[in-house]
Order: sequence, then structure tokens, then C-alpha cells
Amino acid sequence: MSRAATGALGVFARHRGAIALAVALLCLTLAAGSGLLALSGHFLTAAALAAGLAGFDFFGPSAGIRALTFARIASRYGEKLFGHDVTLRVARDLRAWFFARALPLAPLGLGRERTGDLLARLVADIEAADGLLVRALGPLLALMLLAAGTLVAIAFVLPAAALCLALAALAIGAGVPLAIGWGARGAERARARARSVFRQGLQEDLDGAADLLALDAVGDRLARLDADSGALAGCESRLQRRLSWAGLVHGLVAAATLPLLLWLLFDAHHAGAIGAPAAAAVLFAGIALLEAAAGAGLAWQSLRSARASLRRLDDIALRAPAAAEPEAPVALPADGTLALSGVRFDWGGAAPRAVLDGIDLALPPGRRIAIAGDSGAGKSSLLALLLRLRDPDGGRIAFGGVDLREAASADWHRRLAWLPQDAPVFAGSVRENLRLGDPAADDARLWAVLEAVRLADTVRALPGGLDGWIGESGASLSGGQARRLALARALLRDAPILLLDEPTEGLDVDTAHALLRDVARLAEGRSLLLISHDALPPGLVHARYRLRDGRLAEE
Repeated sequence: MSRAATGALGVFARHRGAIALAVALLCLTLAAGSGLLALSGHFLTAAALAAGLAGFDFFGPSAGIRALTFARIASRYGEKLFGHDVTLRVARDLRAWFFARALPLAPLGLGRERTGDLLARLVADIEAADGLLVRALGPLLALMLLAAGTLVAIAFVLPAAALCLALAALAIGAGVPLAIGWGARGAERARARARSVFRQGLQEDLDGAADLLALDAVGDRLARLDADSGALAGCESRLQRRLSWAGLVHGLVAAATLPLLLWLLFDAHHAGAIGAPAAAAVLFAGIALLEAAAGAGLAWQSLRSARASLRRLDDIALRAPAAAEPEAPVALPADGTLALSGVRFDWGGAAPRAVLDGIDLALPPGRRIAIAGDSGAGKSSLLALLLRLRDPDGGRIAFGGVDLREAASADWHRRLAWLPQDAPVFAGSVRENLRLGDPAADDARLWAVLEAVRLADTVRALPGGLDGWIGESGASLSGGQARRLALARALLRDAPILLLDEPTEGLDVDTAHALLRDVARLAEGRSLLLISHDALPPGLVHARYRLRDGRLAEE
């Protein structure tokens, strides 16, 4: 599939009908406005010259003026209505597309990207890109069509006037892009980078506000933030100066064109080649064309900004995922043994380092195992392979005899219930957080799992119970309570394999042991792989392993 189809431009293609309608309405609005001005000039001049004379056709031109007025009002309303609607829809779909493309890359594929930069792409770049056709290409296309139609019409009346306006249109069409783009290579990318740096610093300062206050480092961070803000303001100022130069080009061309057009019209009228009403119509049509061309600079700059933003979005979204999807995926069985055979995994770079070097492990249905290891021993890498965020560099990981590289990632993820070490609690109610694990779970099942993780009394004490609001990142819960809520969410998921990474972190020993016993009871019949440094209650797992020097050793 082509880059255009899979990239951000593919999102615009989904709305091509609505975009075409919005652009057509914009063209109609400009054409109606230009025709209205030309017809009004013709009518007023003719009426003034025919004052007091019988037989002057008053009703025909006035009916045309009224028709063009209503057409302009209706097309203007429709253009705003459909233009804003399609812009909002494109922005919505761009964000959904970007998030859907970026999500499979996390965390390993985006590990080197800063959160602030990703946020800048998700917000500012999409804001610049969503109006590509309505704010940039649409006005430019409408202006070209208006210029073509106006010049053809004037050429039938006075070819010299059409030539004059054609030269003006060419001067604006060449001068405005030149004024905006002269010496501005990379200017839009520089502004995008400066905006990203500013957002990164702001977001990191807000996240670490408490630490900055405690370390008396607020002044230095504010100074750096001011410097980043100044750099962004400098980029914006440079772009605005170029827009001003484009306005100057348009103004100079208009200032030179209108006197020349007037001279041509006076000369033609004096020679009897054109009547006064027709000359007025040509003059006002030229004024309307020059007035419409005043927006060319802003449209051209919007085009450059949108193209730079689209490149930044595609730079993230079109990265190949670390785990390639098979062209013809094999269906996984509903249940089976998770088996690792000679699994090897290297961190890349100039000097590749083997993190996992010949891992062999079997996790049949109903078996519970625990894995411990020092920091940096490779536990996170092992979990990344099990979650198929990466494929192994050697060996094989299979479920029910099917190599995971031959199965669709979504199919494999349906076999997993996963509790990460930093499991998020989302802003919303307890019910909404729990139903991420099982959208169909009824209240009885929700209360049962809350009882199992010893969180039911806490939830009952919340205003609204299951519908109680727990704030962003579980702000109304303690760290241990948020951890138990995330565990409850994982236990709700009807999956044959449970992967738990430090499930008792933040809990006291007695509560942790009681919780782990409940986990063992709730996981009856499922496979359980537990990553934990803590002492485990007797009988919780069937086997314990330690990860050392890239290999598993049973304890």
C-alpha cells in the first residue's frame, strides 16, 4: 500500500466528498461576490447615464443583483457550515489515526521520544494539518478558478484589460510564494521543533513541580522555559514577517494594476470600443479579483505549515512496528502451553548486547511461576517479548504450538491479562476503569473482584460507589489502592494467561500476601507468570526462577 494511502493524506481521502463540496461552495462564494460587484458597477453606471430616459431596463439587472446576493449568502453559509464540519471531522480522524498508528510502537518503538514532543504532534501539528484543503489548497484552487473565469469573461469585452489583469495575477502568483519562501527553507520545521521543545519543557515542569519546589530549582526552570518561549516567538515572528512581505507584494501589484486598468478602460471608451457600463463592470471585476488575491499569502503559508506538520505526523505514524504482522496470520487455539525455546534478545546499537541468551520456559494451563532478577537482568525485555512488543532475535515463542510470529498480535493479546508495573488508572469512575478489563461485566462481578483485591470497602465509601469519580491517575486513591484497582481490572479479563509485573508494589507485607493468595484463587485454571522481588507466601507458585546473565535458573 502506498505511503499516501497509509499516511496522514489517507485520512483526507476518506472525506474527499465533503472536502470537494466545501471547496466548491468556496468557489461559488467568490464567483458570486465577484459577479455581484461587476454587475452592480455596470447597473449603477448605466442607471446614472440613463437618468430620466424612458426604456431603461431596471428590473433585469436588479433581479441579477438580488440573485447573486442570495447565492453569495447561501454559498457563504454553506461553505462555513460544511467547511468547519469537515475540518473538525478530519481533525478527529487524524488524532484517532495518529494514536492508533503510534500505540503499537509504544513503549519500545517510542522509547526515545519525549512525551511533550508526542503531545505537540498530537495537538499542534494536527491543528495545522487538519485545514490543509479547506484553509490552504481550497482557497488557492478557488482563487485560480476565479481568476480564469474572470479573465475569460473580460477577454470577450476588452482583451487588453484581460491581459493587464493576467499579468497582475501572474505577478501575485509568483511573487507571493517567493516572498513567503525566500530564505525560509526549514522555517516551518524550525517552528514545529521550537513549539515541541516548549511543550516538552512545560509538560515536564508541571509533572515535576513538587520536586522543583523542594529542590529550589524553580527559577532555573522558569528561565529555561522563558528561553524556549522566546525561541518559539522568534520563529513565529519570522514567519509573520514573510507573510507581511507577501502582503506588500500583493499591495504593490494592485497599486500598479488599477491605474493601468483605468487608463486602458478610459482609452477604450474614448475610442468607442467599450461603453461606460461595460467599462465599470470590467473595473469592478478586476477590483474583486485583486481583493480575492489578498488571501493568497495566508493560504500559501497555511499550505507550507500543513505540509511540515504532515511530515512530522508521518515520521512517527509510518514507522515500522518492532513486531511485524504476518500477511496470512494463523489462528491461535483458545488454550494451550506458552513455550519459550532458545529465546535470544539483543539490544541494538554499535555494540549489541545479549540481554536474553537462550531462555527456555514452559507455562502450561493452570501452572503458576514467578521470576525474579536484579535490575537490568532482562525482566522487562522478557515481558516485552511475551507481550509481542518485539520479536525475539533468536529462538521461538509459541502458544499451543503456534509461533507467535505467525499469529496476529490482536489475537495473541486476547489470550493475555496484563498488569504492568506502572499500570495507569484513568480519569473516570471505578466502573469505567474496571470495565476496560471486561466491558460486559455486571455489577455483581465488579463487586466480587473488588472484594478479591480488598478494595470493596474503599469503593463503597466513595460518593456514588462504582460510579464514584477517582480523578486523573487515581488522584483520590492511595498508591496501593490504585495498584489494587489496576489488578482488579486485569483479573476481570477472561484470558488464559495472567502476566503480573510487581503486583504488590506499594502494599504492606500482610496485605500483599493476602492479595496474592486471592490472586492464586482467582487464577485457578489459568497460567500465571509473576514478576516479583518480594517474598511470596508458601504454595503460591509451582516454581520460582531467577534471571541472571541472560538465562533462567530454577530456584
